[in-house]
Amino acid sequence: MNEAEADPTATPARGVAIPEAGGDPTPDVMAEVERAFEEIEVDSPLVGIIMGSPNDKPKMQPAGKALHEAGISYEVRVMSAHRTPDVVADYCKNAQMRGLKAIIAGAGMSAALPGVAAAYSSLPVIGVPILGKSLNGLDSLLTIAQMPPGVPVACMAVDGAKNAGLFAARIIELAQSS
Repeated sequence: MNEAEADPTATPARGVAIPEAGGDPTPDVMAEVERAFEEIEVDSPLVGIIMGSPNDKPKMQPAGKALHEAGISYEVRVMSAHRTPDVVADYCKNAQMRGLKAIIAGAGMSAALPGVAAAYSSLPVIGVPILGKSLNGLDSLLTIAQMPPGVPVACMAVDGAKNAGLFAARIIELAQSS
């Protein structure tokens, strides 16, 4: 038996609502909770920048810089369409619910990440082909540019992360102005 069961008149711990007979917290408690949340300033990210490897971070930093200069918050995650496909799927399925408005996906060589992101999200996905060790990034460029019907991905130039950030900023600015 816990303390609340032992003494039904005991005061609950601070921040714990005791349901009324109907099971819902009292309106006073709910109002207090709502006021507390209003005081919390949340600057949740509007753009997710994802990449397949930590080695891609230097190539993707210009996207973050462009977003920062536009005053748009973003988050950066490393996830692989090949090594951690479940992580990519989960991230992209939940991105819109978490408040993201666009995803920038950087990938080299087979460049599957942008397409997988677009397959699991209805958000705009902006693909950034990353220069690899062979083919001067042409392999990544063609993979991202030639998505099948129903899997739209905007494709930037090879190592075009800055333009990806600027493009995402335009998407967000248009959405906020309407």
